[in-house]
Amino acid sequence: MEMILFDQAFEIVLNSAFSTGTETVLFTDSLNRILAGNVVSDLDMPSFNKSSVDGFACRKADLDKELEIIETIAAGNTPVKPVSLAQCSRIMTGAPVPDGADCVIMVEDTLLTPSGKVRFKATFKKENIAIKGEDVKKGEIILKPGRIIKPQDIAVMASAGYTHATVSKKPLVGVISSGSELVEPDQFPGISQIRNSNAFQLMAQVERSGASGKYYGIATDDEDETYNIIARAISENDMVLITGGVSMGDFDFVPSVLERAGVRIQFSRVAVQPGKPTTFGIHDKAIVFGLPGNPVSSFIQFEMLVRPLIYKMMGFQCRQLNIVLPMKEMFSRKYAERMAFIPVRITNEGSVDAVEYHGSAHISAIPEADGIISLPIGIKTIEKGELVSVRQI
Repeated sequence: MEMILFDQAFEIVLNSAFSTGTETVLFTDSLNRILAGNVVSDLDMPSFNKSSVDGFACRKADLDKELEIIETIAAGNTPVKPVSLAQCSRIMTGAPVPDGADCVIMVEDTLLTPSGKVRFKATFKKENIAIKGEDVKKGEIILKPGRIIKPQDIAVMASAGYTHATVSKKPLVGVISSGSELVEPDQFPGISQIRNSNAFQLMAQVERSGASGKYYGIATDDEDETYNIIARAISENDMVLITGGVSMGDFDFVPSVLERAGVRIQFSRVAVQPGKPTTFGIHDKAIVFGLPGNPVSSFIQFEMLVRPLIYKMMGFQCRQLNIVLPMKEMFSRKYAERMAFIPVRITNEGSVDAVEYHGSAHISAIPEADGIISLPIGIKTIEKGELVSVRQI
């Protein structure tokens, strides 16, 4: 299968998305879920004309007079008396404005006279009244589907009486590591062995993306064992991520095992660095990625291909907010046959500096990175001061 451009791979991946469906949860349990239904207010906001300051509710026509204080209105209380000629009510922030009043003058703009009345001492600027329904009208849609629910959205739901939220179901994602050289993190590696970091990195990336991950362990370099693990993961998940075993070595038989399991391979090589051997296929039950075994490659390919697909499956209207900043120093590479994804840090001065890393196995360099920049095919150099688009990670 021929190598394809990253943009082609991205389009193929996103076009494979299917909906995971929806479910209803308590709004208090909806943080970081994808909203899948409209949130509609059951009342006007504010639901009454309320004071936006501590002060005195009165009539603008009486601001040149000494005003008699007829009552005190605390937040949560209902006014008893209407305000008439040369009268005012002491009022607290958030309290209902009494009938007859058309403004609230701030405490600091008043004087208390010896007779116990109030005089306005400043220049009138504004009414200081939040009008009923000026923020939200009853029946108005205040949150639309396709957004990640944030703490401020929880507050909006609470204010609208929306105690149950319709959200997208989390895609179920199976994670498999491949390779007899791997041991789990709690084991000390022997000669020619390495600890399995990819699976736990991917599990964390899956969780951060809003999906639900399940780890299936290490598939050793045995074709039947690898097939059995992959087949089980496909039957139990919406998506399966296999890391390792997708290159060109004698024991890199994941692509052939995928085909044996009924996966229709869409591509197996992408013109990117790192991540060239990234493999993608579609099964009737699940979407399958074969990610490179090197941890930097698998991390970056997840961010660039897998995460956008998870978002689309959940209906998230993803707005990738890239930051455009200048390069701190010139960056160059030897070869330009593939698109390059470069981990970078953002400096305190607001420039971008490439993270030093020694190839796609150097995972300890990635925690230093704030984002990724890309170099198109054919481009070897980014000049000092040249503006680059940083995709945050």
